[in-house]
Amino acid sequence: MTFQNLSPVLSDALAARGYEALTPVQTHVTEAEAKGRDLLVSAQTGSGKTVAFGLAMADELIEDGRLPFATSPLALIIAPTRELALQVSRELAWLYGKAGARIATCVGGMDASKERRALSQGVQIVVGTPGRLRDHLERGALDLTALRVAVLDEADEMLDMGFRDDLEEILDGTPETRRTLLFSATLPKPIVQLAKRYQRDALRISTVGEDRGHGDIAYQAVTVAPADIEGAVINLLRLHEAETAMLFCATRDNVRRLHASLVERGFAAVALSGEHSQNERNHALQALRDRRARVCVATDVAARGIDLPTLSLVIHVEIPRDAEALQHRSGRTGRAGKKGTAVIIVPYPRRRRVDGMLRGARIEAAWMDAPTAADVRARDQERLMEKLLTPQEHEPEDLELAQRLMAERTPEDIAASLVRSHRALMPPPEDLLDNGPRGRDAAGRPERGERFERPERGGDRREGFEDAVWFRLNIGRHQNADPRWILPLLCRRGHVSKNEIGAIRIGPKETMFNIPRAIADRFAEAVTRTANQDGEDDSGVSITPAPDGPTYPPRRDKSGPGERAPRSTLGRAPGGERSAPRGPRGPGGQGGNDRYKPKPYGQRSPRRAK
Repeated sequence: MTFQNLSPVLSDALAARGYEALTPVQTHVTEAEAKGRDLLVSAQTGSGKTVAFGLAMADELIEDGRLPFATSPLALIIAPTRELALQVSRELAWLYGKAGARIATCVGGMDASKERRALSQGVQIVVGTPGRLRDHLERGALDLTALRVAVLDEADEMLDMGFRDDLEEILDGTPETRRTLLFSATLPKPIVQLAKRYQRDALRISTVGEDRGHGDIAYQAVTVAPADIEGAVINLLRLHEAETAMLFCATRDNVRRLHASLVERGFAAVALSGEHSQNERNHALQALRDRRARVCVATDVAARGIDLPTLSLVIHVEIPRDAEALQHRSGRTGRAGKKGTAVIIVPYPRRRRVDGMLRGARIEAAWMDAPTAADVRARDQERLMEKLLTPQEHEPEDLELAQRLMAERTPEDIAASLVRSHRALMPPPEDLLDNGPRGRDAAGRPERGERFERPERGGDRREGFEDAVWFRLNIGRHQNADPRWILPLLCRRGHVSKNEIGAIRIGPKETMFNIPRAIADRFAEAVTRTANQDGEDDSGVSITPAPDGPTYPPRRDKSGPGERAPRSTLGRAPGGERSAPRGPRGPGGQGGNDRYKPKPYGQRSPRRAK
């Protein structure tokens, strides 16, 4: 197949690679108006940017179908991470292979002396990371005096990682006649300033609205209780059974913990973070490509530039810091026209933040509950039935063994043993807490849950809670606070049992609860140990002492049939102090309104009983 506006050698390379048509960004950079000009390109992750700048710089490199012999580099590509630089090098190797290109890769974590020897032997194209390239430049190993093209790949990420000084020193060492191609998923103000300084009459190309963007990625937002995040990850992996899945965490420590937990449960998993050497990263990626591992747990930076053809599932274990990080993470799947799924695990207190992030990124996500163990088992049964009912040709020895089994056991026994052996090969799903948002009844009203709030301002009346200390959570009804997941969170953070937690009162923006004074100090110390530097847990929930207790107004009592007391004196004596309890109003000395009687902890009120 012949591609327009391309050198025959590159056209042949694309056809051999299986290309039938160019992506929008590749088409734009090869058009006539882009020839010989500096380019400022913004395109979505996974849109074919690497091949795009490979095609764009061909006019400066190829002479008579080949690259000329050069004692110093003709093209320089700068990438933010080692993985991305190595991926770019592999892509350019097949694209320029028939043109006789010699490519050198200069990245941190590799043998610098071997890189210097490769540079001294003459290469036409150099791909590297900013820090290592700057080091070779300062040592005199990298000569940029004959450079024709400079490419900055993922420029926004390089500036976010603090490489601005390195980039400026490298570009200052190149000829002014060079052509500068700047590729970035987004174009924030620092990128525009960098382009103005180092580019001349740059052609602005944006394909964010033209290419498929998020079209090949199905987004899901899974709501969970903060204590159920890891269990939700297990069930999502089991439910999808993806050929390759990538899990994103925010820190190295979280990568290490989640990776260890997955391996312990029987998943074939590898880890990628800044603490791993380049050899360890290479081995991990090779295990994923060889399918010896199916799950990769990684930080944002470590996963930059990773391109795995079989990757079909991305799970954001921890919420991305912004919409750009969400797009870069999710862009690891849904590449080259393949379909992928990106799942964001959303603790209930963070739902509004994630909802705003999705709107900012113009992503439509399906909100759903985390899959339960029953959901996973049902999906396992479907997969097993589909696998066993698929027509197959059996070997004679397999049929002979089947006949022996039929003679020894009943068909039911054989089938049950087959199901049991199939289930034993897979890690068991996790039982999650009953923490989903309240459903709706037949009339469309929210279902009523257990009554944790108590009308008395004195606190919990259970034995042992006569002397209790109040604490405050920074979440309330506006953040979907619910006792069904708040209670497990308090037990996990404070290292207490549910019987040691008293009244829980949920307000609009905060929640109050009390702890017996005898264990309050121990509870506060455990809460401090389980919090980060900001005093919060991974889901953004903070727990602080509240010496004054709840400040919510008391429930209003009816002063007579159809009447209410004035708001300013409700429940108080004229002097502002609380009035004495009302006398008996009903027969037998009992109050006529049972709902204001104290109820045992966790028991439904009679008016709520079904």
